[in-house]
Amino acid sequence: MELGSDDFLPPPECPVFEPSWAEFRDPLGYIAKIRPIAEKSGICKIRPPADWQPPFAVEVDNFRFTPRIQRLNELEAQTRVKLNYLDQIAKFWEIQGSSLKIPNVERRILDLYSLSKIVVEEGGYEAICKDRRWARVAQRLNYPPGKNIGSLLRSHYERIVYPYEMYQSGANLVQCNTRPFDNEEKDKEYKPHSIPLRQSVQPSKFNSYGRRAKRLQPDPEPTEEDIEKNPELKKLQIYGAGPKMMGLGLMAKDKTLRKKDKEGPECPPTVVVKEESGGDMKVESNSPKTYVESKEELSHSPEPCTKMTMRLRRNHSNAQFIESYVCRMCSRGDEDDKLLLCDGCDDNYHIFCLLPPLPEIPKGVWRCPKCVMAECKRPPEAFGFEQATREYTLQSFGEMADSFKADYFNMPVHMVPTELVEKEFWRLVNSIEEDVTVEYGADIHSKEFGSGFPVSDSKRHLTPEEEEYATSGWNLNVMPVLEQSVLCHINADISGMKVPWLYVGMVFSAFCWHIEDHWSYSINYLHWGEPKTWYGVPSLAAEHLEEVMKKLTPELFDSQPDLLHQLVTLMNPNTLMSHGVPVVRTNQCAGEFVITFPRAYHSGFNQGYNFAEAVNFCTADWLPAGRQCIEHYRRLRRYCVFSHEELICKMAACPEKLDLNLAAAVHKEMFIMVQEERRLRKALLEKGITEAEREAFELLPDDERQCIKCKTTCFLSALACYDCPDGLVCLSHINDLCKCSSSRQYLRYRYTLDELPAMLHKLKVRAESFDTWANKVRVALEVEDGRKRSLEELRALESEARERRFPNSELLQRLKNCLSEAEACVSQALGLVSGQEAGYGNMRC
Repeated sequence: MELGSDDFLPPPECPVFEPSWAEFRDPLGYIAKIRPIAEKSGICKIRPPADWQPPFAVEVDNFRFTPRIQRLNELEAQTRVKLNYLDQIAKFWEIQGSSLKIPNVERRILDLYSLSKIVVEEGGYEAICKDRRWARVAQRLNYPPGKNIGSLLRSHYERIVYPYEMYQSGANLVQCNTRPFDNEEKDKEYKPHSIPLRQSVQPSKFNSYGRRAKRLQPDPEPTEEDIEKNPELKKLQIYGAGPKMMGLGLMAKDKTLRKKDKEGPECPPTVVVKEESGGDMKVESNSPKTYVESKEELSHSPEPCTKMTMRLRRNHSNAQFIESYVCRMCSRGDEDDKLLLCDGCDDNYHIFCLLPPLPEIPKGVWRCPKCVMAECKRPPEAFGFEQATREYTLQSFGEMADSFKADYFNMPVHMVPTELVEKEFWRLVNSIEEDVTVEYGADIHSKEFGSGFPVSDSKRHLTPEEEEYATSGWNLNVMPVLEQSVLCHINADISGMKVPWLYVGMVFSAFCWHIEDHWSYSINYLHWGEPKTWYGVPSLAAEHLEEVMKKLTPELFDSQPDLLHQLVTLMNPNTLMSHGVPVVRTNQCAGEFVITFPRAYHSGFNQGYNFAEAVNFCTADWLPAGRQCIEHYRRLRRYCVFSHEELICKMAACPEKLDLNLAAAVHKEMFIMVQEERRLRKALLEKGITEAEREAFELLPDDERQCIKCKTTCFLSALACYDCPDGLVCLSHINDLCKCSSSRQYLRYRYTLDELPAMLHKLKVRAESFDTWANKVRVALEVEDGRKRSLEELRALESEARERRFPNSELLQRLKNCLSEAEACVSQALGLVSGQEAGYGNMRC
């Protein structure tokens, strides 16, 4: 049952944090501080100090973009499944020569998809009819008891759904006690409902022009191999284009001449069999128009009769029969005025042999059951968003967005409550009746169009205020490359990850359920405009969300297994929550940040016209999640944005440049990586592969170092073959490279197994340098060894902390305080000494 506007229940609110100025000065430090609380919700909101208000730096007059188009009810997974089903069943009836009309039952549109699904779950049409359980079907569709709704549903099912389901299953139709579906249906409960063919369904390749062109082209002659493989050809043993007949005396009829409104007189054809050189026979038929030619040709032909020629292969002793225009169901050719020719394959059917039977020859194009089934089973194309054709400025988009919202809600945009917009959004995405389309300027590259934050570059001079915000860690151009951030060690400007993307929204424009590339953090800042509504799911429930969506909409994931990586699918938070998935929400207002944590699914929509900016970042605590993500990508055979191994090794190569916490985290990750690399190379030796070459993988384009099996980007090592130079595999898939001998395969490696432990040791020294220093400071301050330190020794310890960029810890603060006190004592002592010396001088005088 569809959700009504009052049925959506907002999830609980996510955590909201308001840092002090002191906390706000260290962005990644503050995010690490709130992580234990915020991570449990998947997302959180941060309100900066009230006087932190960065100026909007986009050049408004030069900012032009083309948005993407979003049809709201195509976004929601379950609604898309229903719409795909309706598109298919509409195509089924369209091919049959009818149009689909969806009835209303109890003042709401009948959900044909749910009806079909419930019938299957209840044991099928025959079982329900036998046990008289249509009332239970009505109950499961949430119709009120009584009013004989079960019988009504049965009637609708028999007319509309049952023929389609039988064709889909490939089974023969069971005769129903119902009149056939008629395009001119007079039942008052049936209301015409136009269902456009959506972009996820391929357009039919059957049309009059294409079909006519096909008929005018000669068919290729089958080979001996074709005849042996095809039992029909083997039985008929016919070469050449044209109809296949079992008897030469049967009359070839054109479908158009059998319709009620015959377009011309019917001339009985004559068939002449001629002996040709080479042992072939020629069959000539004189008729008003040959069966193989289309009705369009018939209506425009000035000549009443033509000839057709076929070549038949002669058997050694027996005369061959040619298959006539006989019904595929009853194998008879009588009552030819009721014999239909399929416009798709030229098979023939009596109108009374079809199930359901047709009362008369249909008008227009008609397809046989076999062609209908093939067309309706055509797999849908991968779903995605279309680009709009119109280019907007910020002003023109804002005028359009505000006008749309004001007209939709019939009130000024700033007076529409956020709760009303939220309920209406989820009502629309769950509706199969209302097609509301909006536009969203999403994933706009800030490198090309300019960031909303001030940026320090040579393009323009910044004011002192702009300079302050240009260097702030909360500037989304700065945060990904902060010292504590892992991404600052990636040289490439990865758009969307290291370089922010811009988003221009209007009411109902949405971003679908997704997690960030490489399971990284993301941060979103709303520069101005109306709020953005967010929903979040914590990382611990990520797999549960995926399982629920796959369970409820298997049809989508069967055709598109990586659907959730495409950012094109929503599912109602209430549906997820009813299946045990924890969901939180928040309204992000202008000037607020929203943080999403590693592997936290998030989605949402815009309340109205607004401008946002977003980027990814990765801190030391992300590294284990990043490694797990690569393994996940391997299983999905998904391409990486960057090489995780390369990132770890690059940081390990210059440990002195690493933040202390980052060095410790990298050491742990690299230790795991080295152990795994040892294991994989040992397996390679056991396979008998001993040849090896050093390779600077970082100098190769990513597409030249991707495993042909799992698509991961190789860095530490890969297996290649001298005889198959076009591909390589990671060491997890050494059996999938090629079938060549192991002697022709060789290892390509970046580091030897002796070099990796050396890099690991340097990381360990860097990671443990703070502990070593801390022990020396502790001994010096507490005089644990009984030896007092000089002022110079204490100053040397402080200098070491500064040079090695140790964190501003409590111990360092104690050292600084001790130094201050010691220097004050020295100063006082020197003062006293100087004073005494001055006194002695006076006494001498």
